[in-house]
Amino acid sequence: MIPITRLPLPHDVADRLDELTAEVGSAHREERAAAARALWRRRGVREVVHPPLRRVLADMAPGHERCMYCGDSQGTDIDHFEPLAGNPLRAFDWLNHLLACSTCNSNLKRDRFPVDALGAALLIDPTTEDPFDHLLLTPSLGVYHGLTAKGRETIEVCGLNRPVLTRGRVQARRVVVMCLERWAAARAAGSEPGMREAVVTVREQPFADVCQSMLRLALNPAAERVLDVGPQVLDLLRTADLRDALLA
Repeated sequence: MIPITRLPLPHDVADRLDELTAEVGSAHREERAAAARALWRRRGVREVVHPPLRRVLADMAPGHERCMYCGDSQGTDIDHFEPLAGNPLRAFDWLNHLLACSTCNSNLKRDRFPVDALGAALLIDPTTEDPFDHLLLTPSLGVYHGLTAKGRETIEVCGLNRPVLTRGRVQARRVVVMCLERWAAARAAGSEPGMREAVVTVREQPFADVCQSMLRLALNPAAERVLDVGPQVLDLLRTADLRDALLA
């Protein structure tokens, strides 16, 4: 997971979401979950409201519209961060919408929404907080470790350490290292197109969290040991203009 910047909705879409929220609120409390679900599935809502929501979410997502949880598969679903079953009044709340793949959304997360003793969410919302405050990724192994209760719950609920993801992250690390070396060679040859191509290759591949984790860990005093890379690659991860390009 990486931090996601939430974009504004077109005014007409935002207004329509407010109207739908009011419609859910007009139902009796015990009937609101069913009302919200029925509204969400209504043909007119699916045809008029869902497409612009998904377009904005796709613009927010890393790479080629990747899932905001696993970072691997294409985000096909509009996920309700806080599920409809628990809080139907947030069914049409733009701040409650994320882009997710069907595995993370429908097969794993579903209606699961752990909270602490005070009722605060124990899942990471990448649009409101930095996932790296709660998660530590070991790029050479592709494995996440929870730094906080929220991090540990997110790993478990979203299956962030399922084998297909850990293997994918290890491969993504190889691609990052290869592209860093290509960037260095292109810079030495004075090839700006070659430098740009190396950066774009990293930015457009799945698992954006791998590169971002490597860039953060590179500033750690024990970076060479933690990242398991040579001094040349470590120097590149610390190069200001390359860091800016990869994080842009």
